[in-house]
Amino acid sequence: QVQLVESGGGLVQSGGSLRLSCEVSGIPVNFNAAAWYRQAPGKQRELVAKITMLGRTNVEDAMKGRFTISRDITKNTVNLQMNSLKPEDTAVYYCTMKNTWGQGTQVTVSS
Repeated sequence: QVQLVESGGGLVQSGGSLRLSCEVSGIPVNFNAAAWYRQAPGKQRELVAKITMLGRTNVEDAMKGRFTISRDITKNTVNLQMNSLKPEDTAVYYCTMKNTWGQGTQVTVSS
């Protein structure tokens, strides 16, 4: 039913920016909650940001002011804008909706 495909990851230097996109199939993004998680090597999966079904957003403290979650209704995507990236942001980033997960996209930040 629900299918999620992340894209936009890559290698970026410290201080750089990346925009991740989660293409959603099966459900509309405008009436469903979504979230971005990340998992760094050897660490537990952690919440990055979430957006409610009504569009309210929340970014975890460690990323607040640098990351922004949004949704594009016309493209049916959930996006994560990442600015001022740090090496500690290096992780596989996943989007999730309706208990469904994408395959993840690798973000690597070099010093």
